[in-house]
Amino acid sequence: MAQELLQLIRADRKPALGVTEPAAIALACAAARELSEEEPESVELLENSGMYKNAYTCGLPGTDKVGNLYAAALGTLAGRADKGLLSLTDITPEDVERSRRFVAEGRVKAGVSSVSSDIYILARVRTAHDLCEAEIRGSHTNICRKSKNGVTVWEKPADAAAEGEKSPIVGYTLADFYRCAATAPAEELAFLSESWQMNLALAEAARQAERCVLTKSLLRVNGGTFVSDDVRASARALAGAAAEGRVLGLDKPAMSITGSGNHGIIAVMPLYALQQVEALPEELLWRGICLSYLVTMYMKEFSGKLSAFCGCGIAAGTGMACGLTLMRGGGYEQVAATLNNMAASLVGMICTGGNHACCMKVLSAVDTAFSSSDLALAGSFVSPEHGVGGRTPEETMRNVGRIAVPGMVETERVILDIMQEKGGAAE
Repeated sequence: MAQELLQLIRADRKPALGVTEPAAIALACAAARELSEEEPESVELLENSGMYKNAYTCGLPGTDKVGNLYAAALGTLAGRADKGLLSLTDITPEDVERSRRFVAEGRVKAGVSSVSSDIYILARVRTAHDLCEAEIRGSHTNICRKSKNGVTVWEKPADAAAEGEKSPIVGYTLADFYRCAATAPAEELAFLSESWQMNLALAEAARQAERCVLTKSLLRVNGGTFVSDDVRASARALAGAAAEGRVLGLDKPAMSITGSGNHGIIAVMPLYALQQVEALPEELLWRGICLSYLVTMYMKEFSGKLSAFCGCGIAAGTGMACGLTLMRGGGYEQVAATLNNMAASLVGMICTGGNHACCMKVLSAVDTAFSSSDLALAGSFVSPEHGVGGRTPEETMRNVGRIAVPGMVETERVILDIMQEKGGAAE
């Protein structure tokens, strides 16, 4: 069982430069452009609402630009499809200036195909003689179709998620996740060190960046350092800095989970803070991360990849809270109690896209996770007959997901309307 679950983590966890949605947009546009040998003249995007929303005011790595239009322009003019979510790694100031002109001249359009949590991007790149398309479905990197001048030149099945099927992870239970995290051989978990190392480098970059103003305040509160003797303040500083650096477009990748770098940051960095402040063995950190990832992945299967609720705070926050409890000596019953406490708290938090507002949601998730873990370890929890709790931990996690899909579809529409009413090139 442990081998299967660890393989699911390995398959899901990926480095991502910038917020994942702009990275996926750039990837789709680069893949379309590469079908023609001619210079691109324009590009048009169609996206599901969650993709459009998450990229709307999101910073792009290596630039001072934000949003769908610039992600598409940069991907079209300078992206490398073979690099996946790192497709914008090697852009230059000249590429940024070309993209600025491309957008200013009205050569980039972006529209919403449907109000949906299912990932969808269609990129259409026009040249003097060619119309090239690339389509992504199901996951941020799953290019499932390419066509040139109306002829399909490459096609493969969309990911299972795009076909309405669930990941194999839904066949497991919280008890399975706990057992895997608590008992898997340490050497099989050591690969998880890459997660905190990559996210820590992003937090350090935020420390140096003038525009990361929230990071500066969080560090001041924590005595000017990421790790003090205050574990909660350290967790807030580390997770908040990495998230701020990510959404503002610093040129450092995050280690994503379930297709989101912010999920990966929340799921990992508060656990790293606990391990550092309390000088715990690194093996215990690996075990906490393992449980955090598995709970996050399970919950996201029911809430949708991109929905109207904040998966970073709710799903990754719940995973991280469970990891905290394991690392602090809690057994399975305390982990289940922690999950109940989280389900009674943050479920209504909405997603307003990948942007600076995410940082405040990160801080809320950290605070609530520590409180939920503290109470569970003290034997206190909200019993599952209250709120959206279920008869089992699995039912609770599924119920939380139902709040997003189908529960908040109309909320998604309203959030989208508010964003579109603002207008502007940040689109």
